[in-house]
Amino acid sequence: MKNFLRILVQDYGWIHLSLGLFGNLMFFIGSILFLPSFEMYRTFAVWLFIVGSLFMLIGSVGRLLVDLWDRSFLKK
Repeated sequence: MKNFLRILVQDYGWIHLSLGLFGNLMFFIGSILFLPSFEMYRTFAVWLFIVGSLFMLIGSVGRLLVDLWDRSFLKK
């Protein structure tokens, strides 16, 4: 399990950035759908906010793990 986490954090750190960017894009589209002319899509906009926020959270936590991993190796 530790080896899996090391590979995920060290070798695939770009995934965290991609998830964060995708979450930001979903959040932005959800914001547009809250404009009065798109009122019929309001429920979809709420779901875009929820899922986009989750992706941003996963991306941020992943980025934190990458930074912590890099710092722990620099100290050794």
